[in-house]
Amino acid sequence: MNSPDTSLPGGFESLEPFVAAWIAPTAAGRSALRLTSSEEDRAAFFNAVKDLLPTALTHLDAKPLAELDDSEQRLMGLLLTFAHISLAVETQRDHEPGHAELRRHITIRRAPADEQPAC
Repeated sequence: MNSPDTSLPGGFESLEPFVAAWIAPTAAGRSALRLTSSEEDRAAFFNAVKDLLPTALTHLDAKPLAELDDSEQRLMGLLLTFAHISLAVETQRDHEPGHAELRRHITIRRAPADEQPAC
């Protein structure tokens, strides 16, 4: 049984192992997760989420952001991190370590997603 602070909506149980490690409340936090994660961890997270992405987006789009319950906010948190990780996995690929080194010098102070309800 899932604990209340890590549970996701029904149908997304396969993502439960990623909740504790892959949700950050801000864009800067999500960028830090990308920066500090290993290639293997990014790939595992990416592969777990990618096939559920359309279903997850449909689920979350069914109601306004302000009405998402805690489990849906956690799912949104995973998807927001997925956006950061997918760039590393799909686009940067073998060049990610070099881009990560440059990203260490970039500070994200604010992002539109940070204005949404906390995940």
